[in-house]
Amino acid sequence: MKITIVGGGPGGLYFSILMKRQDPSHDITVYERNPEGATYGWGVTYWAGLLDKLRAGDPESAEAIAAASVTWTDGVAIVRDERTVHRGDAGFGIGRRRMLALLADRARELGVRVEHEHAVTGPGAPELADADLVVAADGVNSALREAHAHHFGTEVTSGRNPYVWLGTTKVFDSFSFAFKETEHGWIWCYAYGFSGEQSTCVVECGPETWSGLGLDRLNEADSLNLLEKLFSDLLDGEPLIGREQHGGGAPAQWLHFRTLTNRVWHHGNTALLGDAAHTTHYSIGAGTTLALEDALALAAALRDPSVPVGTALAAYGRRRRAELVSAQSAARYSAQWYENLPRYMRLEPARMFALLGQRHSPLLPHIPPQLYYRLDRAAEQLEPLRRLKRWLGPRVARAVHRG
Repeated sequence: MKITIVGGGPGGLYFSILMKRQDPSHDITVYERNPEGATYGWGVTYWAGLLDKLRAGDPESAEAIAAASVTWTDGVAIVRDERTVHRGDAGFGIGRRRMLALLADRARELGVRVEHEHAVTGPGAPELADADLVVAADGVNSALREAHAHHFGTEVTSGRNPYVWLGTTKVFDSFSFAFKETEHGWIWCYAYGFSGEQSTCVVECGPETWSGLGLDRLNEADSLNLLEKLFSDLLDGEPLIGREQHGGGAPAQWLHFRTLTNRVWHHGNTALLGDAAHTTHYSIGAGTTLALEDALALAAALRDPSVPVGTALAAYGRRRRAELVSAQSAARYSAQWYENLPRYMRLEPARMFALLGQRHSPLLPHIPPQLYYRLDRAAEQLEPLRRLKRWLGPRVARAVHRG
């Protein structure tokens, strides 16, 4: 097949790798509108389960990503001025630029053409004219999707809280949070390392806090100065870095997260992938993982050349929409937890942090936080008894049968 991929993010590049591995005779081109090395964001987070899937798809790129990643196991939260620690599963971070470079190098090694600074403006573009398959991996503002938005059934909802992506030279060895109360309300930060030199910081607050602190009016330099003071104990005196300082072009922008869904994921021979198809709130750290899983699912759907492309694309969309239900639900409840943060800040810090880990629960918004915490602790104490009962059950039944 002749395959044209619009968008050189992780999902588009990884899909090109998978398809070349399936059939080296595929003619594959990836078009990316930005210069090579220019990307938004800072670090990418993922969990061990993703590495297992990537190793099955392409061991070489998986090992390169693993080698370039940093890892952590603990979560740390500073609430007002009190620090608390939560033990958790291993998480991983890698610089987005680094990940893109590794995937682009691997794609080229396999014979994929990767063309930067080459925008594809819509479905009528000449680059698409004779493609057997077009993959729209061109992000949340996908031009290919927007041209047929009614067909795809695109829906977008905007979150309440403004947020901004920043970097810092403070290298975190745990996934860290800081919650600060100001005279205008709460403001908080998520931070995680992605290399031996830098970390990502995502700052979020309610709209009243944002305007009350003047963050809606300050330029980037003054905003960074204010945020460095607010989160000084988290940063240990290290500076925050904006996009201008990072070589990202425009100053860092405060945004409102847009949750995007599509009822259908293909139109003719064009398939949506990654943020062009779906977005999940950044607070669950799953965006890149889900895009890579899209790539794996789309390549699997296209593995049998006897299956018509349209049939394969329809199967891909059905599969991924079903698989995404749990992640989209978790993201929705996570975003709502932060939008209702004051509800949980009356708890002592350790209890608040425990409920932070429960923010995906559909029950939590409807049960008083203190009561939910006690019920959750009681359930944890009962779980060993449940496991013992499950273990004993078959053995008791066999003993009765023998008797």
